[in-house]
Amino acid sequence: MEAVTGVFYSRSDAEDAVEKLRAAGLKPDKVALLTPGKTDKIDKELESVPLVAAEQSGMGKAIGGVVGAAAGLSGGPLLAAFLPGVGPIIAVGLLGAAVLAAAGASVGAIAGGKLENSMTEGLPEDELFVYEDALRKGRSVVIALTERRSDAARLRELLKAEGAEGIDAAKQQWWIGLRSAEQEHYSKFSRNFSDDEKFYRLGFEAALHSRTRCLEYDQALAEMTSDIEELQRQYPDAEVAEPFSRGYERGREHYQHLCDESRAA
Repeated sequence: MEAVTGVFYSRSDAEDAVEKLRAAGLKPDKVALLTPGKTDKIDKELESVPLVAAEQSGMGKAIGGVVGAAAGLSGGPLLAAFLPGVGPIIAVGLLGAAVLAAAGASVGAIAGGKLENSMTEGLPEDELFVYEDALRKGRSVVIALTERRSDAARLRELLKAEGAEGIDAAKQQWWIGLRSAEQEHYSKFSRNFSDDEKFYRLGFEAALHSRTRCLEYDQALAEMTSDIEELQRQYPDAEVAEPFSRGYERGREHYQHLCDESRAA
């Protein structure tokens, strides 16, 4: 599976893009829409549409307690959840539930069983922090999964035509927003940030990966060490360990700060 993602400034544009993707032949469980919202507005939205029957075919049980489920765009499930580090989020589609669950949200029990592997296969978990950054900024995220590379290129063009910013551009904007502060922080260690930025940033991003960011430091240390060893094999002549580990530690602090802020909001 390959994920194609678009970031939209307007929720209505994102909803239009979802409908276009479905009209292009994508199955409902291969398309997701994530959009931010205040808790009171989410409650009203959930009340305005009919509840989904628990026996509906193909639905699984996501991680956590029940938050809400209703019929969303084109009859797809509409879920409300609190995403750590972000806040209240609405997700349309079973794929949206899978994305939120992977990011650590309690998205609710929709029906018996677990989300099928076919729904979660191909989820770009290393990009989840980019989705979260977009949602924190009030933007909406559309994700589509496809099995063929040729289809991925076509869907990418479709999202672009609907006004989407690509995930690579969104990721670069995320780092630009952090770079000055990280450069100032790194200067305390009497090292050249411009020389070390590549590995520092890789460490920062690795700390935000969904599989490790909530682990205790001693548990995450093994993952960090493994990442450093792999990078050292790829770049045998570069000094990798210190910038990567500094970035990793800083990334963990950053995520904890975001979680603290979202809980206080």
